[in-house]
Amino acid sequence: MIASVNSPLDSRSRHLLQALIAQYIRDGVPVGSRTLARSAGLDISPATIRNVMADLEDLGLVTTPHTSAGRVPTAQGYRLFVDRLLQVEPLGEEQMKQLGQRLSPQLGTQGLISKVSEMLSAMTHFVGMVTVPRRDQFALRHIDFVALDPERVLVILVFTDNEVQNRIVHTRRAYSPVELEQTANYLNQHFTGLPLPDIRERLAAELREARNQMDQLLALAVEMTGEVFAPPREDDMLLAGQTQLMGVQDLSDLERLRELFETFSRKKELLQLLEGCSNASGVRLFIGEESGVAPLGQCSVVTAPYGAQGRVLGVLGVIGPTRMAYDRVIPMVQATANVLGTALNRASQAQ
Repeated sequence: MIASVNSPLDSRSRHLLQALIAQYIRDGVPVGSRTLARSAGLDISPATIRNVMADLEDLGLVTTPHTSAGRVPTAQGYRLFVDRLLQVEPLGEEQMKQLGQRLSPQLGTQGLISKVSEMLSAMTHFVGMVTVPRRDQFALRHIDFVALDPERVLVILVFTDNEVQNRIVHTRRAYSPVELEQTANYLNQHFTGLPLPDIRERLAAELREARNQMDQLLALAVEMTGEVFAPPREDDMLLAGQTQLMGVQDLSDLERLRELFETFSRKKELLQLLEGCSNASGVRLFIGEESGVAPLGQCSVVTAPYGAQGRVLGVLGVIGPTRMAYDRVIPMVQATANVLGTALNRASQAQ
């Protein structure tokens, strides 16, 4: 019989399950009845505890490994523990201050994103991950053109988050410095404050409708921006600390580790999992097979969306064993998402 997390448990069963999971997370060894009797703080005999454990095993919340008479929680046991028994406290003011100092707006968007995956890994000793915001989610602040040779133009893009990108356009003919300057002035005057896809769409629409002396300038602007404003090939997510899992007892099987590292290398399944969390209002937790990614069957994934100016820009999170200190990891992930969003807002407001 497999229990749902809504299965009724009496207070004694809940207390013992909570004590068992807390001890297993701390020690990493199956918990026997005598050990649990000492740690639970209840005036009951080991025999009574064994009866309760048998009931919890029937409900699918704990299991007995073949090598030990003690019991360990199942993924379903962890789920009930997290949803109904765990007390999570937000990070303290001093910890939040330290996070803020490490995520300085001066790092810029790319610097902040790179820093976050490393921070999450260092703080939790697991794998830190973060999806990279698409550049078309940020508005254009300024654009300039510089002729490199008769058929190549350097395009300098400055975005509202102060990120600067240089792209090279191959043109059909040579353009004079005056033409390039006029085109840049036109774009800066009419399209700053808009994301690149919107600019490209509006330029194409205006060119179709134009019937005056602006046709030539619009045509030049469309040629320049057609290639530049196309979505660039960028890293879709960053991972840090994959080797942290090599020392985790629960994931020591070599075949399991190989599958995990292949999943990290491909990124596709992880990216789909994170993108599915972008509309969550806060932390989401996947325990074992809940992630839908087979190699993560012995892992837990803790995620939270991050954003700026009221828009979700991506998702960050941690991958670790199911035997993780959820009360510590969950608030870390949430706090990091909050601090990253604050830093991105400040970076966007900086002039």
